[in-house]
Amino acid sequence: MNHRIWIVVASLCFFSSLAQAAGETFPKEHWETFATPEEAGFSSDGLRAAREYAARIDTVAAMLVVKGRVVTQWGRNEERFNVHSIRKSIISALYGIAVEQGSVSLDSTLAQLQIDDNEPSLTEAEKLATVRHLLTARSGVYHPALYETPGMAAMRPLRASHAPGTFWYYNNWDFNALGTIYERATATGIFEAFQSKIAGPLQMEDWRRQDGDYFRGRASIHAAYPLRMSARDLARFGLLYLHKGKWGDRQIVPAEWVKQSLTSYSDVGFAGGYGYLWWIAVNGRHLPFVNLPEGSFSAQGAGGHYVLVIPAMDLVFVHRVNTDIRGNDVNARQFGELVRLVLGARRGR
Repeated sequence: MNHRIWIVVASLCFFSSLAQAAGETFPKEHWETFATPEEAGFSSDGLRAAREYAARIDTVAAMLVVKGRVVTQWGRNEERFNVHSIRKSIISALYGIAVEQGSVSLDSTLAQLQIDDNEPSLTEAEKLATVRHLLTARSGVYHPALYETPGMAAMRPLRASHAPGTFWYYNNWDFNALGTIYERATATGIFEAFQSKIAGPLQMEDWRRQDGDYFRGRASIHAAYPLRMSARDLARFGLLYLHKGKWGDRQIVPAEWVKQSLTSYSDVGFAGGYGYLWWIAVNGRHLPFVNLPEGSFSAQGAGGHYVLVIPAMDLVFVHRVNTDIRGNDVNARQFGELVRLVLGARRGR
């Protein structure tokens, strides 16, 4: 081998090793896996206890990633299940890109954007809500919405009971209207944008455009946008946010947007705080039975779907449930116990 070429190759290998040592490993076509959990600083026995617990609840797939490599995984990680409300964290990422490109202003009001709804239509006061208010679930718009759980509909405040920006309520009207605003502002469908701006660059293994569809109905003109994804593709999305929106040497989602998104703007009780469509750990509060480090956050979907990210541990944990089967559910207490067991398997903690 030519001496100069050998030096270049050796240098590339050296810097690649440094990047991996610094926790900068990213999956390419497929995920890399540690030879043993011990290599990643975990106890095989401890993770076995976590897996045995998961077998007693409705977990259908789980994947633990540390420093960009798989520590352990089990179940149907390649199967695409409904992500439910994790869709909201995904559209938050798309908004970050659109805001940086100047397609959307967070301070635009619903009136300026000509956003309304079916009768009884929005009042002038409700139309003062901004895009930022919708992203933080503080719009004050309590119009009926599509794709709500019965619990969400029952807890919906009365119309005009809170001015925009003054009250947090986990509101599907806000989240669905964000979809309408995004598509009008960018002239791009949500699923096409996800494919080109996130799934493609991250080399997601299982995602297909037909895995996203719109849910429409009479209650509102603003469609929901459910999609189906695999655990191993969701882990890529979590890893993207672990690295502040960067994938390898490419900034996919603006770092400043990630920072703003993962800032808590509302105290939401035992779950901690709420950012731009992400759930944020605050003073350890996030899940039952486990105290999480500051900076931890998650995307969550009904029935037990989680993408939990713990930057202090360079860790992503994805959890799935087959919610296509009626009654399947892993509640927050059960998931918190599973996370306690997984983190308890860390050696030298």
